[in-house]
Amino acid sequence: MPAAPSIANSVTVRLELPARPTAVSEMTSLIEKAGGVVTGLDVTGSGQTRLRVDVTMLTRDPDHAEEIVETVRTLDGVEIGKVSDRTFLLHLGGKLTVESKVPIRTRDDLSLIYTPGVARVCLAIARNPEDARRLTIKRNTVAVVTDGTAVLGLGDIGPLAALPVMEGKAALFKRFADIDAFPICLDTTDTEEIIRTVKAIAPGFAGINLEDISAPRCFEIEARLREELDIPVFHDDQHGTAIVALAALRNALRVVGKRLEDVRLVMSGAGAAGTAILKLFLEAGAQHVVVADVDGVVHRGRADVLSGDHPNHAWIAEHTNRDGVTGTLSDALRGADVFLGVSAPNILTEADIASMAPDSVVFAMANPTPEIDPELAARHAAVVATGRSDFANQINNVLVFPGVFRGLIDAASKHVTMEVLLAAADALADVVSDEERNATYIIPSVFHPDVSTVVAEAVRKAVLAAGTAPAPELPDPSARPAVDPVG
Repeated sequence: MPAAPSIANSVTVRLELPARPTAVSEMTSLIEKAGGVVTGLDVTGSGQTRLRVDVTMLTRDPDHAEEIVETVRTLDGVEIGKVSDRTFLLHLGGKLTVESKVPIRTRDDLSLIYTPGVARVCLAIARNPEDARRLTIKRNTVAVVTDGTAVLGLGDIGPLAALPVMEGKAALFKRFADIDAFPICLDTTDTEEIIRTVKAIAPGFAGINLEDISAPRCFEIEARLREELDIPVFHDDQHGTAIVALAALRNALRVVGKRLEDVRLVMSGAGAAGTAILKLFLEAGAQHVVVADVDGVVHRGRADVLSGDHPNHAWIAEHTNRDGVTGTLSDALRGADVFLGVSAPNILTEADIASMAPDSVVFAMANPTPEIDPELAARHAAVVATGRSDFANQINNVLVFPGVFRGLIDAASKHVTMEVLLAAADALADVVSDEERNATYIIPSVFHPDVSTVVAEAVRKAVLAAGTAPAPELPDPSARPAVDPVG
């Protein structure tokens, strides 16, 4: 079944056509018969015999857009002008800019902002490095770091091609948590070099968001940076996904009247995201978990576990599958209460979902194509979630990473702990009230006004309760005596 037309493949076509009464309707009919969806029609110029029109439409992909344009070209009297891909238009020149927070209008302004006045601030920070959080952008900045080796849905496309994704991530930080984030795309895949580089740039940031770095290197990079830096390091592909998945599962189980401690949970995918989800689920109380990958169920007798060639699989085998399940993913699914996939497209059938326990929960989260068509899964499962925006219950990391970093920064945290992840998941789940919760609403919209603030406050409290950060007051500099500018 071909993909449906979507906003991601929206184009605007400028054309001229005869000013006959039926010309516009003839054009829109041709577009719709060709599978496009007209979303805008603007007359931008008119003469006695001709109209200039901008028509905006949704298409399936660039080839489909080209087919529609050629179809419209066959309409009598039509002349095609500029064809603009709206996605590329939005990205022209990048999506970010840097602006000064203070005006530079006079010589006095220049003297205060730069030389000679800035020297006094530099010396103050040299005497007391903690003042950097109060007197520089370090107070509110995050580095979004990638090597471009595991970009969602695209794979290893390199650092330059990954830059648009990192820009988008930075834009989301600003929109949802008012955090100034900067894309840092590294032209190396060497683990040690990445670690050294991030450590070298860390002084200018309050946190590090690792993004789209392939497994298993991402595990060591994150672990080492967490150990060696005094600012929080968060791998969103792992922990952002895990937080949202746990929040959604808590609400899904509330809908079907089951408990996390009791359900049989089958996971597909043992990479970065799958392992992080598994660890958070176990920490939250899951007891009966089976994990499968492309080679089938992970168990203690499997060759790659016995050989020690895959330490991550060995850890999974040790901490899951208490009943010694073997075989395929389909075998493991029979009688299971929950399926959660972060693996590959179309690996499940309708019969697989039908074999699960009554009132089952299916999270088919592979992107852009899930493990099973959600419409098929919904014929048998009580609750279905995906990573897609065109289906109910979207598991989307933007629900948490802005709020998590907002809370970490506000608490002046130096670390990201399991308590922080659990607090974020519980807070996100509770954004959906008892009155609102149902099978098609287990997770709030990314535009829900309370999401980031609620998650941020839960994280801030978790940091303070754990005593892992001093959380100093950040005084108003204007209230301090002129003779003691930093204290």
